[in-house]
Amino acid sequence: MTLYRRHALALPALLLARSALAQAWPLRPIRVIVPYAASGGTDLLARALAEALRTRLPQPMVVENRAGGAGVVGSEAVAHAEADGHTMLCVVSTHVANKYFLPSMPYDAIRDFSPVALLTRNTMMLATNIAAPYPSLRAMLDYARGNPGRVGTGSTESLSSFIGQELARRAQVEMPDVAYRSGGQLMNDIVAGHLPSGWTSTASVMPHMQTGRVRLLAASTATRSSFFPDVLTVTEQGIADFDLSGWVALLAPKGLPAAISDRMYTVLQAAFTDAALLTRLGAMGIEPDLRPASALLTAMQREDGIWAAASAAGTIKQQ
Repeated sequence: MTLYRRHALALPALLLARSALAQAWPLRPIRVIVPYAASGGTDLLARALAEALRTRLPQPMVVENRAGGAGVVGSEAVAHAEADGHTMLCVVSTHVANKYFLPSMPYDAIRDFSPVALLTRNTMMLATNIAAPYPSLRAMLDYARGNPGRVGTGSTESLSSFIGQELARRAQVEMPDVAYRSGGQLMNDIVAGHLPSGWTSTASVMPHMQTGRVRLLAASTATRSSFFPDVLTVTEQGIADFDLSGWVALLAPKGLPAAISDRMYTVLQAAFTDAALLTRLGAMGIEPDLRPASALLTAMQREDGIWAAASAAGTIKQQ
């Protein structure tokens, strides 16, 4: 029997084995690590998905917060986990950018993970306390020019840090970056008046809008957020071609069988048609944008190129 024929005969058995693996999965609870502190937008999304998938999978999704190192601590744990579909990572787009901001990385953000699904897109919002002495972005920039270094901009990861510093660079003002571990912590300080301003996701902003103590000055994207349509974009306020956003995705350790990834995406597709989940995400300020593993990989590779170019041009600095 030729080698080619043996391979041809083995293929149906291999396909059956992969199908059986996907049908049997999961055999135990799926641990989803969120590498950021509790109460932030990514944590809220992961917990909403865990609830929505509770009746769609034979085992529960258990969300575990493992914050530290701008998401590196939790991500490293997943990179070293077994690729059997029982450990996953819910991560923001700065998972890809981190290697250009941090002095060293214990993993490669693309090669050491298997993409599962792109979940959402994040428009970043510039928030201030209502008592801040600047009612608009232009007024804030003018105030920062007159008070160099006194208007810090809070951030929670590489993307929000880059947005704040890119705005300062292009407006030619000095606004120091103030690092936080989560959007929830950042917004708590905005509400309390301890932080002059901060860039964070619509999901992190939404729970605090009812306090009456938060003012939104700008959206980071080319078009206005559907959640806050009255808030002008940065471009509309005089900084041309300013368009930066993020995403949240589900990853797994390198080597995850495609059959498991495909099944997870099919389950997510069903969940994302559920009116209750969509209503819950809308109430939290989360913008659904479900895409399969192949689209997620393309997005990650594209953004890696963008960050590499920014790093080569010297427009970002390592922390």
